[in-house]
Amino acid sequence: MRLSSFMPRGYALFDLDHTILPFDTQALFCNYVLQQEGWRRIYLAWFLLSLPLAALKIFNLRMMKRVFMSYLVGMEKETLERYVKEFLETDFDQALYPEVVAEVERHREEGRTLILNSASPDFYLAGISKKLGFDHYIGTEMTVEDTMPILPRILGPNNKCEAKIKAMRERELISCEAEMLANTWAYSDSSADMPLLSIAESGVMIHPGNRLAEEGLKQGWRTMTPKRPYNGKWGGRWASVFQAMGFYRLK
Repeated sequence: MRLSSFMPRGYALFDLDHTILPFDTQALFCNYVLQQEGWRRIYLAWFLLSLPLAALKIFNLRMMKRVFMSYLVGMEKETLERYVKEFLETDFDQALYPEVVAEVERHREEGRTLILNSASPDFYLAGISKKLGFDHYIGTEMTVEDTMPILPRILGPNNKCEAKIKAMRERELISCEAEMLANTWAYSDSSADMPLLSIAESGVMIHPGNRLAEEGLKQGWRTMTPKRPYNGKWGGRWASVFQAMGFYRLK
């Protein structure tokens, strides 16, 4: 296996959702917006109707992300930017895992290049990256219009699985040749991020499910289990449901 010394100081690669915080950030931000403008819950009518189409694989994850983001329809760009700023200083800040944020700080002190690599829409990742001190961020590219349309445009792929590795290489953040990055750590909760964990010399799993835990045991990856405000996988799913309706209250 080829180890890269593309940047001798190494990297720290972080997923976002259920890794740096115990929630899906898309749902948590939706919750924040709906609590400011309750009428936007109308989006649930067509979002719920789209779920059978997703189950039948007529709508893929990329399309479902567009349908979900329709709660922003008609919102002015300036208002969206203000909500993002307020959200990052309130609900997002309150939800962070202190233990994982401490890992971000440790890697900064040790001189690694910090990369936030998420499937989340990139319009709020810039603020998250700046808030937490990342050097670079990559997300799913979603166009923010002067007035948001009912189906926001997504440019390029849903930034998930192997797409995360490809995106870092296309931006020349990491070597295009190496199978593993020396002096590099990667953090994720999801089995979809096994490519991200595998490219790092050291992998860290956050509350892994069975599939990820099994692979992590083979690879010698560490496990972190910071305290969550709910119990188990289904507790997290129910939190996302209430957030998508704007009814979730942070504890």
